[in-house]
Amino acid sequence: MTRMPEQPAGLPGWGQHPAVRRLARAAVAALHDELALEPKPGLVSRLDSGSHTDMDAKTFLRSLFALRHSFLRLACLGAARVSFAELEREGVRAESRMLAATEGVNTHRGAIFALGLLCAGAGSLVALCVPMDPAALRRALMVQWGEALATRSTQAGAVGDRSAAWRLGLRGAGAEAALGFPVLFETALPALQEALAQGLGPQRARAHALFAAMAVLDDTNLARRGGLEGLRYAQAAARDWLLGGGAARPDALEHARALHRDFVARRLSPGGAADVLAAACWVQRVCAEGP
Repeated sequence: MTRMPEQPAGLPGWGQHPAVRRLARAAVAALHDELALEPKPGLVSRLDSGSHTDMDAKTFLRSLFALRHSFLRLACLGAARVSFAELEREGVRAESRMLAATEGVNTHRGAIFALGLLCAGAGSLVALCVPMDPAALRRALMVQWGEALATRSTQAGAVGDRSAAWRLGLRGAGAEAALGFPVLFETALPALQEALAQGLGPQRARAHALFAAMAVLDDTNLARRGGLEGLRYAQAAARDWLLGGGAARPDALEHARALHRDFVARRLSPGGAADVLAAACWVQRVCAEGP
């Protein structure tokens, strides 16, 4: 599913670089990791559509296929160390491809933004022959595009549900990026790595990372659906799951399925946390693969 076809037009040089192509393959694989995870409260999986009525797993798979070249383009642009404006233009084109494939359904707008930036940052490391690790990746993002991201996060039309973020005093996706994705690098990725180090399988480890992100992220998807009350409810539920032993608890998955039914009844969907999970899966994969 994640095999990259021939080089897209308009990408001389970096488009055929093996390390750059691995970054794009990893992005598609990470989005599939997120889709394949079950249970995950309120979110679309291969078993059901969660709190959503306009999308299902097939919609996500069509989106994944449509985005496979976009992540390669973004990684190549990062290797060329282009301006943020050029990355943003490619991100808009990626959104158009997604919407065309899904008949107007937003499956991956947040993931395009986060994974697109990460692919670009990693592409810049490949170009500079810098070893791939989380600290270097985060530093590359801030050095290359941190100032532009900070400016972008304060402007009208910023990525994410900006109106909900500003109205409720939350930190939206653009502000997260401007700070170097703190929830990703300081919470979700360590949770994923620690769970794997404890010997938990990939599914349990990913569930642990998802709940860790849910517990602290200002998820505007939740705020849009349930207001500030819905967001705080979801955060508290995630914290309780983690405090009860997280993924290491014997009945962790059954507890998560009960929360899934509860979130569906409340129409809550932590889409922002799902994007953070996909990003954590991507970072884990590309850093494990090495240069």
